[in-house]
Amino acid sequence: MAIRFYKAYTSGTRNRSVSTFSEITKSKPEKCLTYFFHRSKGRNFHGLITSRNRGGGHKRLYRKIDFKRNKLGIIGKVFAIEYDPNRNARIALIFYNSGEKSYILQPRNLCVGDILISDFEASIKVGNALPLYKIPLGTIIHNVEFQPGKGGQIARAAGTFVQVLAKEGKFITLSMPSGEVRLVKKSCWATIGQVGNIDYSNIILGKAGRNRWLGKRPHVRGVAMNPCDHPHGGGEGRSPIGRSRPVTPWGKPALGYKTRSPRNASNKFIIRSRKSA
Repeated sequence: MAIRFYKAYTSGTRNRSVSTFSEITKSKPEKCLTYFFHRSKGRNFHGLITSRNRGGGHKRLYRKIDFKRNKLGIIGKVFAIEYDPNRNARIALIFYNSGEKSYILQPRNLCVGDILISDFEASIKVGNALPLYKIPLGTIIHNVEFQPGKGGQIARAAGTFVQVLAKEGKFITLSMPSGEVRLVKKSCWATIGQVGNIDYSNIILGKAGRNRWLGKRPHVRGVAMNPCDHPHGGGEGRSPIGRSRPVTPWGKPALGYKTRSPRNASNKFIIRSRKSA
């Protein structure tokens, strides 16, 4: 993926950048793999806002992504690379020998015409899916399962990857994108390679309106509010927040406060926390 910069014709185009989309080979999605889905826009089933600053944005169709990769032993061929408005990674359209079609996350360097397979004895090649205990140490992988058969949940964003560090007993030691080192069951599946579109993090939006297209609404600072709306609010003129540390609108510490429960059952699988990484 490459990035294209605009000329500074306006304030909104100064320093603004966008993907060249040079890797995209098909502009319209496969109809049988798309469906409408309701975007909650930060509201719960009562219609009350539970996550602020969400709403609006361009209308989207959801592309059904195969995170499970459970078509064992069936050879697939990459037919097209497509844009997905619901994620920052690109997706690849796969045509299988059985006549089925599916979308997968496009790994880096996966091109149209490449052959891939999900199998216990698959080769260590970009795009192939295998159980963790079949993957050699040091291999870069993505779309890793937490629970066997549930589908990949780890390393699905653009440019992310997980590395296999060690194998011992029923568990595999993985280095996560956050820097955390943890144990995962050896029967979980993963896909070889790094997620593509690695330059996504370098894109500069350039103007507030582009955030609105993505469904993100303005975020108002707490010090700009009234005291009834935020603990930082109130005061005469430009006042400090009036507290020893910044807090959330609900009074909890905003910086450095650990929210993970010390009684979480999965804590025993974490070897090194991301905080200490």
